[in-house]
Amino acid sequence: MHILCVVAAAMAVAGIDAAAQVDTTGMYRERMDSLDAVVVTSHGPGNYLSKGNSMRVEVVTADGLKKMACCNVAESFENSASVTVGYSDAVTGARQIRLLGLSGIYTQMLDESRPVMRGITSPFALTYTPGQWLESIQIAKGAASVTGGVESVTGQINMEHRKPTDEKPFFLSLTGMSDSRISGDVASSLQLGDRLSTVILGHADCNFRHFDMNGDGFMDDPMVKQFNLANRWLYYAPGIQVRAGFNAVSDHRQGGQQGYDRDSYGPGSPWGSDIGNQLFNTYIKIGIPMSEDQGKSIALVADYTSALMDAAFGSATYLAEQRSFFANLIWRNSINDRHDFTLGARGAGDIIGQNLLRPVQEGVNSFQESSVLPDIGLYGEYTFHYGDALTAIAGASLNWYGDADVRVSPRATVKYQPVKALVLRLNGGRGVRPAMPLTDNIGIFSTGKLWTGSYQGHILEDGWTYGGNATVYLPIGADPENAYLSFDFFRTQFAQQLIVDYEHTANVIEFYTSDGAPSFTNTFQADFAVEPLERLTLNLTARYTDAKVSLAGQGLVERPMTPRFKGVVNLQYRTNLSKWIFDFTAALNGSARAYSFMDMERTPVYPLLYAQVTRRFKGIDVYIGGENLTGFRQKTVILGVPETAGFDASAVWGPLMGLRVNAGLRVTVWKTY
Repeated sequence: MHILCVVAAAMAVAGIDAAAQVDTTGMYRERMDSLDAVVVTSHGPGNYLSKGNSMRVEVVTADGLKKMACCNVAESFENSASVTVGYSDAVTGARQIRLLGLSGIYTQMLDESRPVMRGITSPFALTYTPGQWLESIQIAKGAASVTGGVESVTGQINMEHRKPTDEKPFFLSLTGMSDSRISGDVASSLQLGDRLSTVILGHADCNFRHFDMNGDGFMDDPMVKQFNLANRWLYYAPGIQVRAGFNAVSDHRQGGQQGYDRDSYGPGSPWGSDIGNQLFNTYIKIGIPMSEDQGKSIALVADYTSALMDAAFGSATYLAEQRSFFANLIWRNSINDRHDFTLGARGAGDIIGQNLLRPVQEGVNSFQESSVLPDIGLYGEYTFHYGDALTAIAGASLNWYGDADVRVSPRATVKYQPVKALVLRLNGGRGVRPAMPLTDNIGIFSTGKLWTGSYQGHILEDGWTYGGNATVYLPIGADPENAYLSFDFFRTQFAQQLIVDYEHTANVIEFYTSDGAPSFTNTFQADFAVEPLERLTLNLTARYTDAKVSLAGQGLVERPMTPRFKGVVNLQYRTNLSKWIFDFTAALNGSARAYSFMDMERTPVYPLLYAQVTRRFKGIDVYIGGENLTGFRQKTVILGVPETAGFDASAVWGPLMGLRVNAGLRVTVWKTY
């Protein structure tokens, strides 16, 4: 396997083939001229709150994506002020995020405004987009624009990739970690004339040794072998712009006890998981301006995804496949400087097949499914501008989900800036999404508990999120334009939610709907950013979450395994001309209510420390860093014995591995004119 990883990384290095909201104005942002130019680069903050956006949006820039040796999107959120990252269980390596105190399944993921990471792809999809493929990530809290759909309940996360018109025709990143993980990324932008350009993106990620730092007989991280290839194209002419591309992923991971073999598994054999994922996505975006000033335009976005998961957990087998279709037709008309509106029609459909056979001590979970989940909608959005002082957006989407199920999802946003130093925002709206009980909760496979209830269906989860943000810009520090103090409050309240209850019946996981019973989260957050000295930046974040859910036999209780608070401190210092860059991040993670079957009432408060030092040469960055510098880890992760009713490896609240050291380099070749 080590040889395969090295070969794959070499292929990625050589470039050998291997497998903000949707609007038409956003399709015309890039510079398309071919004039000779001098490339001037500068460095801004790695993370910041967008001042001009109507919603509360945190932006993670390309510099922010380099603050850690992040190999994928999940790891790039480690120093985010808004998002918390953790593991869904101690076996599969699936990463999950939390936004506004709720699981990432309630956050809509977008790839340049196209919905992605849905359905059976969601458990591992955060690891399928390498961080070094991206230019930026925008994290929007609350009910976002209806133009992208209404699946977002707590917010949207949009990823902007490196562009075909990038000024960097070649980029290479190589990273090695002390846990034997090796990853490599390559990006090559090519100009094929005045109107046509393309970017080729490659990635390989492997580890070739297993670690068991807490001595429980289970690997701390699964053995992973992943390969990604993407190709994006841009055609630009005065009367049309076309973007198209594809992305292919092959991912295999084996976790649990060393020696697990799904084909020969039997009583007394090592228990583990063996998961294979195949993903293919292709898309096209066509934008046509209908006026010289581009105040009127029309756009079509079409997308197709095919995904396959073939998994085994001990003696259980799970085969799932999904084909997803998405199309969005958008017409935008800007009447004048104050009024513009957008109308559109959106159609999406998921064809899903599942085959489950899961014998456990208390019985058998077994079913086969072949179903179609439609989502067809008409929407409209009106925007009013009053200079730079006021922006008000009102929108609604009418969606049909099959049979006679029709929902209206209204959303509204107001941004008011009475003076330059103060920005006030209000936001609210409805989100609706079909549940995928098994893959939304992939950790349930890493248990010996019997499942009961509604784990075979796809109920529509229905929630409302509303809240606001106040940001005060402070005339302090070396860069007073980017010094601010910001306060947020958001509340998410469900009218209908799928509840996954570990606690009502011993050794049973029950699935049932909330049916209007209270289920909500209140999230308070404060952010402070300043450059106290030239080239020294400081970011502070404090967040408090009040999350409650109604559980059978308990009533309204604190949502289990949801930390009450989190604090983050990030420091970065750059020497003159940025030859040396020093990054340090400290996070304090609060306690959460533990499950009733765990040997504690609440999880402990614990710190996480990260550091990285980068030396920049002409076109080459060399860095060394460390993660979890204190070496803190959750000592008891595996509860019970495999294949018994008390077995549970899903109760993860802290890091699974101790200190990890990483080193790597980034090579950038700039255009010469």
